Amino acid sequence: MIEIKNIQTIYFIGIGGIGMSALARYFHAKGARVSGYDRTETALTKQLIIEGIDVHYDENPQLVPSNPDVVVYTPAIPVNNKELVYCAEHGYLIVKRSNVLQWITLNSFNICVSGTHGKTTTSTMIAHILRHSGYGCSAFLGGISANYQTNFWSSENNVVVAEADEYDRSFLKLTPNIAIVTAIDPDHLDIYGTPKAVEEAFIAFTHKIKSGGTLIYHTAITCAAQLNKQVKNFTYSLYNSVPYIHATQIQVQSGGYTFSVQTNDWQLTSVQLNMGGMYNIENALAAILVAKQLGIADHLIKESIETFKGVKRRFEYILKNPQQVFIDDYAHHPAELEALIHGIRSLYSNKKMVLVFQPHLYSRTRDFADAFAKSLQNADQVILLPIYPARELPIPGIDSEWLASKMKDTNVLILSKDELLQWVNLHRPELLVTAGAGDIDKLIEPLKQQLIQ
Repeated sequence: MIEIKNIQTIYFIGIGGIGMSALARYFHAKGARVSGYDRTETALTKQLIIEGIDVHYDENPQLVPSNPDVVVYTPAIPVNNKELVYCAEHGYLIVKRSNVLQWITLNSFNICVSGTHGKTTTSTMIAHILRHSGYGCSAFLGGISANYQTNFWSSENNVVVAEADEYDRSFLKLTPNIAIVTAIDPDHLDIYGTPKAVEEAFIAFTHKIKSGGTLIYHTAITCAAQLNKQVKNFTYSLYNSVPYIHATQIQVQSGGYTFSVQTNDWQLTSVQLNMGGMYNIENALAAILVAKQLGIADHLIKESIETFKGVKRRFEYILKNPQQVFIDDYAHHPAELEALIHGIRSLYSNKKMVLVFQPHLYSRTRDFADAFAKSLQNADQVILLPIYPARELPIPGIDSEWLASKMKDTNVLILSKDELLQWVNLHRPELLVTAGAGDIDKLIEPLKQQLIQ
């Protein structure tokens, strides 16, 4: 382990990743020399360059700085990456992103948000409450905060809000003071192998909580009895009155919600959340509970929730007017798609929903094909793009056509990106939803232009 204060030169292989870029911004703010490689240019890598961080897109060992203190890589990078191989051959200190986050949070008060879905919005909401209220925190987020247009910020207060990523068991390197578990669904089976192994990893994560700490988890978690009971436990759920905290008096209002928060000990009335998706009320419950644990005043909590603008690509309104609604979301798991569609239906029950979905990973599509089909069938019209491979090679027989064959009673089209733009221009849907974790976000602006022209 190397002390953070001694890192003067740091190099990132995969710097455009959402977690990697947050770390890059952290070290840049500390005055270190920061640079990195990524495969493709994105809006995020462009922004890093504007901020003064060197980024290149050629897999070229000659562009690796000489003798960096640390080389950080993401597990999404292939082991035969030329720059990674070069760094190994030259004996550089090479670590995963999770190791660096572990170093940073070694001596801080840590609020760590885990879950197979909901963690990005929940962690961003908590960080926003702490920042907006004046409490202060450093934030390492898995998405771009719409309030601040970044996934990282720092504070003099020695409190860290971090998204605890279960991929590659990264979150087991964190030591939370407060841990949140939003959901435990089977995912990343290419890493874990079985749903039981996923559960075991989350159980282990809760046992990383520091003595005297707090665990907050959703009542739907089936392995709740095995979670850490040696710390304070609080449960939350949307409607159910059994958990410690739940919502009441929910009303739809201007594409968002007003609701009250009820517990055995206190209540918070007339909370305004200006974003869609009923599940985001649940995310707000967890965030509010964290704020109460920290002693933040009720009026500051309510004001923070009301001013929260959400996270890029999490139930993000691209267009919202009486004629047309266009929503984009990162949903890439069947449970996330089901929650997304249900949330949209709660707001726009009278509109025909056209859902464009880009499946992410061949293995995930294969492992959850029936669940994907069941979730997608809740839309009126489904358009499937080709599977986004990310780090994987194709699996014979697993493609979007195969997934479409499982949706017998649904209007399903398989289109390329160019064909999608033409289709939208021709049909101009009144409610368009795009979903996926691949590169579908590059279509957002072209689709918007097709709708408004």
